[in-house]
Amino acid sequence: MIDEVADTGDEIASGDYLIGFAAEKAEGMYLPRDGRLEWREPEDENVHLEVAVRDHADGRLIPGLDVRVTVTDEDGQEIGTHEHPLLWHPYLYHYGRNWHIPRAGRYSLRVRFEAPRFARHDRKNGCRLSEGADVTFDNVMLQTGKE
Repeated sequence: MIDEVADTGDEIASGDYLIGFAAEKAEGMYLPRDGRLEWREPEDENVHLEVAVRDHADGRLIPGLDVRVTVTDEDGQEIGTHEHPLLWHPYLYHYGRNWHIPRAGRYSLRVRFEAPRFARHDRKNGCRLSEGADVTFDNVMLQTGKE
């Protein structure tokens, strides 16, 4: 995700998690609407932000999280906060959505989520992932297509 397709990205460790992001041009996708899937092309959105939350112990994506991302510009102005739903992708599941970013530049991306609410099966390893995470990626160069 970070190395092959994205304009930029990074990954950091936080407790039991590896949290990564990737940013690329906004893209069309199927979205649920009225019990059906409906294709939607980006309108004024110009950046697709993807987040991968993985288990630090084995690298697997952790499903079922309520991932929220806040984007702040280099002057400290908050652009917005949005939930990033889980997106099925033929190559790599991730949490993500399209954003409207006002201009190309450097931004901070704050990613946060609570601990997963699913049960743990393994008696030895199941007590992991008991807390959420709150991390910030600073100095992220976002391209908007207007450069």
